[in-house]
Amino acid sequence: MEKINRANSEFSNKLPIKIVQFGEGNFLRAFVEYAFQKLNQEANFNAGIAVIQPIDRGLVNMINEQDGLYTLFMKGVKKGEEIQEKELITNIVKAIDPYASFQDYLALAKEEELAFIISNTTEAGIEYLASDLPTMQPPASFPAKLTVLLHERFKHFGGDESKGLTIIPCELINYNSDTLKEIILKYSIEWKLEQDFIFWILNSCSFHNTLVDRIVPGYPKDEIEAYNSQLDYKDDLIVSAESFFLWVIEGDDKLKAKLPFEKTDLDVKIVADMQPYRTRKVRILNGAHTAMVPFSLLYGNETVKETVDNAFTGEFVNKAVFDEINETLNMDKAELTSFSEEVLDRFRNPFIKHLLSTIALNSISKFKVRVLPSITEYVAIQGKLPVHLTFAFAALIRFYKGTWNGADLPVNDSEDIITFFKNLWTSSNYNKIAQMTLQNKSFWDEDLTEISGLTEAIATALEAIDANGIEKGFAHFQTKINSTQKV
Repeated sequence: MEKINRANSEFSNKLPIKIVQFGEGNFLRAFVEYAFQKLNQEANFNAGIAVIQPIDRGLVNMINEQDGLYTLFMKGVKKGEEIQEKELITNIVKAIDPYASFQDYLALAKEEELAFIISNTTEAGIEYLASDLPTMQPPASFPAKLTVLLHERFKHFGGDESKGLTIIPCELINYNSDTLKEIILKYSIEWKLEQDFIFWILNSCSFHNTLVDRIVPGYPKDEIEAYNSQLDYKDDLIVSAESFFLWVIEGDDKLKAKLPFEKTDLDVKIVADMQPYRTRKVRILNGAHTAMVPFSLLYGNETVKETVDNAFTGEFVNKAVFDEINETLNMDKAELTSFSEEVLDRFRNPFIKHLLSTIALNSISKFKVRVLPSITEYVAIQGKLPVHLTFAFAALIRFYKGTWNGADLPVNDSEDIITFFKNLWTSSNYNKIAQMTLQNKSFWDEDLTEISGLTEAIATALEAIDANGIEKGFAHFQTKINSTQKV
């Protein structure tokens, strides 16, 4: 078969460059390119994308060999039904390596129709490097590269206010655009760039915090023959993703006019404040993931799908989400229910094998951010402990003992945390184990023994787990804590 390119396909015409995208990896190609393709198809957006390779090694050559064309496969479950779709993505106009072709990179600043900057350079990408200078071709960091590009555009168009850009980073850090803007302004001052340029950044460009949500396994190397069999061309850039799609962008009516996603069926929310949506995702999706890992591994499951499909562990996760986590979130209940149902559908996705052992990495810090706030807020609102999340907390502590029924557990954390639990579990005193863990402020940034009844409940759960296993242990724990809390 012949490799896909524009010469041997119907997509010979290239779109005008309206978007410069920093990053050429799987996520952006399965998320941003897909979103803008929908805008092109359904809202006559007519936008082409120029992709920038943010580091000195990447996929630029492979992308250019296929003239920016590649196939996106989307698979998932929605309301119990399996979904399988594929789409040829056609909106990448060119891919540029600024380390090899710096002048081609700078030339993008002069594109008349350029309107948007999109990025996903990993969480570490939005960083300030004091060693970056405006004379470097290019500077090392993404914010410095972008500062150089913005300054070139400012100079080329003589500070024209209408040539300012809409900047939408997709890196997975909170307040991503606020952080990016702060670093750009810092470079502008340190590099002694014109005050008029700084004014242009502040007044002619707009920065928008975002939340992105889509699982993208990427190139399906283990099943590539099955994917190739569905194509009548050769494609070295196949990318696979789940069907679920959510993009929350902070913005106003001006941004809604620039990005008419309401004309598509994509779940793109342009809102004044994205923090409730971020909290929702962290507490429900990430929180359920983190909470399920220890007790589900101790139960005997290996994957997320096995966990939600199993009668006991599935009901446990369901009740933890709907009866406990959701009760702490100040959002529309119907919207929370709908999102939670979608999350469980995503967990059931038969096309993604999500191993619990891979989610177990750094479980203590994850639990602090993703699950602990649900526990403390549930106590504050309800005046009692959440039964399922409290038991999950105990299972986490038991998991860090490192062994279960004579086998090693996939504990994967920093050496100081592993050593703490190794020393702690030399004791068989469950009250001491619970107390020492809960009062460790280096884990939780607070003394959790101050939460009424939590130490006793964790100790009870630990003893029940060791004596009876997970399922019978939970039944014993539930009966005792419900009696204690007079539920």
